[in-house]
Amino acid sequence: MSRYKDQLIALQTALVAFQQQAIASGERIVVVLEGRDTAGKDGAIKRIAEHMSVRNTRIIALPKPSDVQRSQWYFQRYIDQLPTAGEVVIFNRSWYNRAGVEVVMGFSNPEEQAQFLEQAPDVEKLLVDSGIRLIKLWLDVSREEQAKRLKARRTDPLMALKVSALDAVAEDCWNDYTKARDRMLLATHTPYAPWICVRADHKKSARLAIIRHLLLTLGGKDKTLRKVAGENDPAVLFEFESAALTDGRLER
Repeated sequence: MSRYKDQLIALQTALVAFQQQAIASGERIVVVLEGRDTAGKDGAIKRIAEHMSVRNTRIIALPKPSDVQRSQWYFQRYIDQLPTAGEVVIFNRSWYNRAGVEVVMGFSNPEEQAQFLEQAPDVEKLLVDSGIRLIKLWLDVSREEQAKRLKARRTDPLMALKVSALDAVAEDCWNDYTKARDRMLLATHTPYAPWICVRADHKKSARLAIIRHLLLTLGGKDKTLRKVAGENDPAVLFEFESAALTDGRLER
């Protein structure tokens, strides 16, 4: 068995132990995964949830809104997905669509986007104040690695379901996505709902770092969980700060 597999199984086992405690205590947990196309969100979520309780874990990847949903308050359909006692809800993309793809593709107007950036921190504070434990992860990938992964999607029949019309836009509009990311991180990084950035060019390192962070953050002072988790490499995972936009830690 590889060293990666050994580490993954140990971390997943600890995650299962944590979830047993969370179910018993009625904790409500929300994990948001955002990032550029091909950053590895699907793979990370698969490893997080692989051995977790099916009944107490929900993975949410909402389709485009209906006409009725477009007439509602923007956050409403996401609020409907929040966890009840003992649940973990993982958003594979989330309300932050409005700060990313909607900006680049023009799916919403600048006024709506500005309103979102103003409201998101307030909404998240309400969630946290209600007792929800909120973790926000931004998976960052280099331009070269993204191009490599997009090419693999187009040529591998097993990845056919991942191919979308937005793939070409991801490459052509790299700089636009960068500007949208920067604005989003600066506007919505808060002490109560910080962004955690993950350098995801190396998928296996990113997956281990994400699970490790979940254990360290959610496990609190549980010495057993913390011992299994160990320490994260700041070259792979770090809390966002504005300097990361210019010092090379986040891709330009």
